[in-house]
Amino acid sequence: MTDQLPDHMLCIEIPEPGGPEALKPGRRPVPDAADGEILVRVEAAGVNRPDIVQREGRYPPPPGVTDIPGLEIAGTIAALGGGVSGWNVGDNVIALVAGGGYAEYCAVPAAQALPVPDGLNMVEAAAIPETFFTVWSNVFDRCALQPGETLLVHGGSSGIGTTAIMLASQLGSHVIATAGSAEKCRACLDLGAELAINYKEQDFVEEVMNHTGGNGADVVLDMVAGDYIPRNIACMAVSGRLCIIAALGGSKAEVDFRQVFVKRMTITGSTLRARDTAFKSRIAENLKSRVWPLFEDGKLKPVIYKTLTLNDADEAHRVMEEGRHIGKIVLTIG
Repeated sequence: MTDQLPDHMLCIEIPEPGGPEALKPGRRPVPDAADGEILVRVEAAGVNRPDIVQREGRYPPPPGVTDIPGLEIAGTIAALGGGVSGWNVGDNVIALVAGGGYAEYCAVPAAQALPVPDGLNMVEAAAIPETFFTVWSNVFDRCALQPGETLLVHGGSSGIGTTAIMLASQLGSHVIATAGSAEKCRACLDLGAELAINYKEQDFVEEVMNHTGGNGADVVLDMVAGDYIPRNIACMAVSGRLCIIAALGGSKAEVDFRQVFVKRMTITGSTLRARDTAFKSRIAENLKSRVWPLFEDGKLKPVIYKTLTLNDADEAHRVMEEGRHIGKIVLTIG
């Protein structure tokens, strides 16, 4: 099944790696929906840190994936590929994609799509997939955060950070967040964190240990790495789980592994983009059953910092790189 489609679409290309100015509007053929895929007419696309790393030439798309950046979209199904069931042309969907989000149309494995939650507009919906898939996979699947346990989230005001705070607190865990200003710390508290630590003024190890009565954090979600790794270990609980999902502070650290032994810790990390559709579909199923009811009951809502048009993708990247944002930056399309 297919809607009436144009031959070509507006998209954002990266002819050469570089700064935000490397993002250039272009035109390409509208992709086909292959077997097992849906073609989405994109209305909004989220902007994420991996998009910047790709633009800089340090995070190429997986083999066979389009070089158009963008990892999450919201829009309307324009066509169904062979073998797709459970969806209809005209359905409103969100989707996690491995690339191609900065465009008017995007082909998506149907198993990676979810219905737009009731009560959310397309901009809000586009801010969900990358961060919620990432947080669920790492915090709840890999690190098995439980109700009553304590989660420490670094970068609490980022898209990942705001998502982790909201989701963990709604599911019954205690949340501590770090952020770089008083304004960002207040935002973390408003989202459900019990303690927000200004890492520029306070020692997060000392603050975490004081807040937990010396027990430490059960799970740490870390996007910094570098010299944060030994500090994370120092403020973790016995049987704690440290999950490293980025290395904004550097990819190397000196660690005294005796603390890891004594605390019986688990250190893990992951990337999501290159994982197969079956893996991502399992996350989608968990989100639909565990998280979608929270959206539809009004208990969760993505935090939107700024919206810009697709043609202003370069400005969106500048805003993200400035680091003053709280929540998500989203591109509107059409």
